[in-house]
Amino acid sequence: MSLFASPAPASAPAPVERHGSAPRSRARFHTLAVEEVRPLTDDAIEVTFTVPPELADEYDHLPGQYVALRTELDGHEVRRSYSLCRAPEHRADGRPTRLSVGIKRDEGGAFSTWAQTGLRPGFEIDVMSPQGTFTSLLDDLDHRHVVGIAAGSGITPLMALANTVLRRSDTSRFTLLYTNRSTLDVMFLEDLADLKDRYPTRLTLHHVLSREQRTAPVLSGRIDEEKLRLILGTLIPPADVDEWFLCGPLALVDLCREVLDDLGVSREHIRFELFTTGEEPLRAARPVQVQAGEKTVQIEVTLDGVSSTVQSPVAAHESVLNAALRVRPDAPFACAGGVCGTCRARVIEGSVTMTENYALEPDELERGFVLTCQSHPTSDRLVVDYDV
Repeated sequence: MSLFASPAPASAPAPVERHGSAPRSRARFHTLAVEEVRPLTDDAIEVTFTVPPELADEYDHLPGQYVALRTELDGHEVRRSYSLCRAPEHRADGRPTRLSVGIKRDEGGAFSTWAQTGLRPGFEIDVMSPQGTFTSLLDDLDHRHVVGIAAGSGITPLMALANTVLRRSDTSRFTLLYTNRSTLDVMFLEDLADLKDRYPTRLTLHHVLSREQRTAPVLSGRIDEEKLRLILGTLIPPADVDEWFLCGPLALVDLCREVLDDLGVSREHIRFELFTTGEEPLRAARPVQVQAGEKTVQIEVTLDGVSSTVQSPVAAHESVLNAALRVRPDAPFACAGGVCGTCRARVIEGSVTMTENYALEPDELERGFVLTCQSHPTSDRLVVDYDV
């Protein structure tokens, strides 16, 4: 799943510990080899990478997290983030062996289009260590009911989550509401059928097709507010659900959150991830020149224990990430659209304003964390730390 448009895929996110979500460590790239490329639909593939033993700790992950992929296209560095679609696989010693992502071709998407033909077994590509808080580590899954609502490639993190929830407890349940245009567009169709065969009484699947007639009218057509309320009133009563996971475009996620909120579902039991923002992902630092005599902001960046300083012209209105990349090309980022949270840092001194934020939780904001891709200085001096 792409975390942002051609990424939330969408698709992140000191760590949020609510429901045991995973602490966030600083993201790093390593070169991994493609082990397998498996067709899912006419325009979607599953790509599996081999994790060598010496990098096992770097790629230990939780179901629902994502990785960023990095390559060069037409002489430019390009990064895209994709959710991990398989539950963590480990060796006998508990160390991870493989990572799998689902990649769907986006219309006009350079990376996703290239991936369909450019990624082959044996091909090596830079893969960022797993990130994201679109996950849940409930200590006790017994008798818990988890619901996932996904559209299109939003299914990828929910595949890993569903497998994990159902495998961990013999009394847990998982319900998936999955919307696509037609049957031919359903990613992981056979995998979902296999999962249903394995857990026939504990997994419930509701496929909603917007351009294909289903036997049940409620499962045909686009999911709007009326249809969603009908589904929640008949097929998935909110009072029977413990956790909600929403993954898809902003319009669908916002609709689900608003309706669930209106039906009395607490926001702390709703997790969401976006796979599109409509913004063009950042490729590299935008060139900025400081003119003699113009007013500037002094930005100090700490990364891997090393501090670097850059002057940013006030008139340029550049993001903290853009300024940081001019002196630290290794500054972490993936989507640059406020969705994934890879560029997260803590403000130590000074202040900023953020344009968008789809990744940080309220408690992170209270502790001074910001998304540097969306942050613009509002003080004469700014100090941010990526290492905290």
